[in-house]
Amino acid sequence: MLRIHFTDVDLARTRLASAPDPLFDIAASLHRFQTRRGRWAFAGWYRTTRQQLREKGLERALRSVLLPLYPRAAYYPDFLTPVGAVDGLDMGLESILATPPQRVMAEIAILDRIVGAPAWAGQLAGLEARKEFVRVLRAYYEVVVAPHEEQVRARIEAERAARCRGLLDGGVEGMLAGLGPMLRWRPPVLEVAYPRQADDRDLHLNGRGLTLVPSYFNWREPVAFADPGLPPVVWYSLLHEPEVRSVTGSAPEQPLTNVLGRARAVALRAASAGATTGEIARAAGVSASAASRHATALRDAGLISTVRNGPTVLHTLTPTGASLLRAALRKAEADLTGTVV
Repeated sequence: MLRIHFTDVDLARTRLASAPDPLFDIAASLHRFQTRRGRWAFAGWYRTTRQQLREKGLERALRSVLLPLYPRAAYYPDFLTPVGAVDGLDMGLESILATPPQRVMAEIAILDRIVGAPAWAGQLAGLEARKEFVRVLRAYYEVVVAPHEEQVRARIEAERAARCRGLLDGGVEGMLAGLGPMLRWRPPVLEVAYPRQADDRDLHLNGRGLTLVPSYFNWREPVAFADPGLPPVVWYSLLHEPEVRSVTGSAPEQPLTNVLGRARAVALRAASAGATTGEIARAAGVSASAASRHATALRDAGLISTVRNGPTVLHTLTPTGASLLRAALRKAEADLTGTVV
């Protein structure tokens, strides 16, 4: 377990990242290939991704280059997920190239000591080897992560909306209290459930604050830098719902789709975590004007409520909408298992 110790200054300087971290998404997606835990949550992604990796000729690079450097274990090198990556893939890859050779060597040595490093890993201290490695990372990202960017961004924005409600209700402490189940706020300490093989440790923020980065591809394994001297960051998992399908092949939204239509069913699902009109548009694959019309129809039916903040509106479920959504999900899972609702 990691115990992060806050002061009042740290609470004031804690923030939630505004976008996905592409380099951490690479790391977390590589971990999905190394375990069956949570496979149900990524079943569709897993099937299509393995096929795409074969078609693009990246399977060898996956096995011999990437998986050995990103073990799903107590440690992988910090320089592979630089803080600058929250500003985009290009910034993150530039940060990897700019890593001092001494730091690369030191972190590869830690990897070797803890889980074993590939024999060639020390070459990454050289700039040319790192340039080639960055090319592999970019190719992998384009095949594995980029095709899902819209879905990932929509989920991140929904998570931000949910955390903002906690912030409004209870300040930063209210936001931290809603991060579970793998992160537990026990004032003034945030307890982070680490993989079993990791040792317990304490991290004192000492006025630096904390950056929280939700990750679509992470599965119940929050991650922080091993080096306490680096800027404090915690990447944590979104709460996934199963990609269940009934025995007839229908999706979880099918009962809703039969009544509301596909776009409005997706809009209702999006509103369950709080969503702007733009987020609904991206989730449903429709224009902003069409999303606005669907939101209006759902609001007129008493299924969602809308709050305006300047040019932006936030749509959330009413109790009726929440009951309808829960009933539809129960029906879908009952179809899958053959039980009676």
